[in-house]
Amino acid sequence: MKLSLMAWWCDMIRIFIWSSLLFILLASGFVGAIWLDLGEVFTQETLANSIFFELRLPRVIYAFSAGSILALCGLLYQSLFRNALMTPYTLGVSSGAILGAGIAIKLGLGSLAFGIASISLFGFFGAMLSVLLLLYLARFLKHSHFESLLLLGIALSLFYTSALMIIFYLGNAIQNDMLLRFSMGSLSIIGWNHPITISVIALVLFIVIYIYRFELQLLSISDEGAKLRGVDTKRVTLILLLVSSFAIGVLVSVSGPIGFIGLIVPHIVAKLHKKPTNKRIAKTALFGGFFLVFCDTITRAIPTQSELPIGIITALIGGPFFIYIIISRSKN
Repeated sequence: MKLSLMAWWCDMIRIFIWSSLLFILLASGFVGAIWLDLGEVFTQETLANSIFFELRLPRVIYAFSAGSILALCGLLYQSLFRNALMTPYTLGVSSGAILGAGIAIKLGLGSLAFGIASISLFGFFGAMLSVLLLLYLARFLKHSHFESLLLLGIALSLFYTSALMIIFYLGNAIQNDMLLRFSMGSLSIIGWNHPITISVIALVLFIVIYIYRFELQLLSISDEGAKLRGVDTKRVTLILLLVSSFAIGVLVSVSGPIGFIGLIVPHIVAKLHKKPTNKRIAKTALFGGFFLVFCDTITRAIPTQSELPIGIITALIGGPFFIYIIISRSKN
C-alpha cells in the first residue's frame, strides 16, 4: 500500500513539474517589459503583433533550442566521462569562448566573412580550440583520466581568466563593457536567423546522440564492457565529442556562456525518471529547453532598468545545486 501511494505521489510530482514548465513555455512570449494581450497579438498591424512575432516568439524558440543543446551536452559529457560534474562549462569551453571574444573586442574587429560578427567567430574558435586542447592533453592521462580531466578543465579556465584580465586591464571602457556583457550570457535577439540556426544545430545534435544511444549507454558503464559488445569506443567518443563541441561552440559564440544548465538538467531528469541513459535523451532535451525558457522568463519578468543577463539567473540556481551534487557524491 505504501509503495503504491509513493509511486502515485511521484507520478503526480512529475506531472506537475512537466505541466508547469509547458505552461511557462506557452506563456513566456506574453511576458516582459510590456505584457501582451492575447487578442491584440493575433491582430494584424498592431504593436503587440510585431513584438510577439518579431521579438518574443523567436526568443522563446531560441531559448528552448539553446537549453536543449546545453542539457544534451551535459548528459553526453557526464555519460562519456562517467562523472556527475562534467559539463562543457566546467571543462573550460565557455572560458575559451569568452577569451576569443575578448581578443576580437580588443582588436576592434567588425564583421568578417559572410557578415558574421567577429565576436561570434572568435568566440566559436575559442570554444573549439579549448575542446581540442583538452582532448590533446587527455592523451597524457592514465588511470585517473576522468578526475584529472576535470582538473585540467579547471586549470584551463583559470588560465583563460588570467588572460582575460589582461585584456580588461588594457581595454577602454567601451571594450570592457562589451566583454562584460558577453561574458554574462544573453538571449536577446532580433529576427529569426539565430533561432533557426540554433534549432537546426539542436536537432542535428539530438539525432546524432539518439543514433548512438545504445553505445552511449554502454560507455556510461565502462569502456571495457562497451568494447566487449563490439563498440569502437574511440571512434564513437570522438564523433560525439566533436558534434557536441561544435554545437556548444556555435551557441556560446552567439549567446555567450550560459552555465549550469548542462549540470542541473541531466540530474533532475535522472531523479524524475529513473531509467537508463539511452531512455533519457529526449526527456533531457525537452526539460533543458523548458528550463532555460523558464529562466529567461524570469529575466524578462523582473522589473529592472535593463534586462538581467541570463547567465546570472542560471548561476543563482546552479551554484547551490553544484554544492548539493558535491556533498551527495561525498556521502555516497
